Amino acid sequence: MDNEDHQVALGSAAGMDTTTTPGALVLLTRLSRVVHRRSTEQLLGMRVKQFGTLCYIREHGALLQQELGESLYMDPNNLVLLLNDLEAHGWIERRRDPDDRRRHIVGVTAAGERAIERAERSMESIEDEVLAGLSRKDRDDLRRLLSKALVHQATAATM
Repeated sequence: MDNEDHQVALGSAAGMDTTTTPGALVLLTRLSRVVHRRSTEQLLGMRVKQFGTLCYIREHGALLQQELGESLYMDPNNLVLLLNDLEAHGWIERRRDPDDRRRHIVGVTAAGERAIERAERSMESIEDEVLAGLSRKDRDDLRRLLSKALVHQATAATM
């Protein structure tokens, strides 16, 4: 971790108060900044937002464009711009819903799968660097807890 990443992680950059113990969300936000800073387009072969969107579609299978936007908490206009970009790269395919021609179904293409796999290899190295201070068990626990929180949010959003 370089000095700037270290300052962000500890909250010692200018303007950050370190006299109190930060909450979990503050720490998660700081760690997210470190990951985003290291996850360059050059390294991943795509932007982080593209990677996250492709991974979500792959994880959930082809889904309605509106459902994707709601799940990713994205404004519909911004989602269209992102999907246009992903489609231009050949990483996704949008097709009309046969049950309702006004809706689009979004799915990952074979080229998108290959792009995800390349980016995942880079993300694994970033994860290894960022979480180097954690044991394998700690990493597994962190992944489990973050997944649990995300599942709860997804469940709460559908209620």
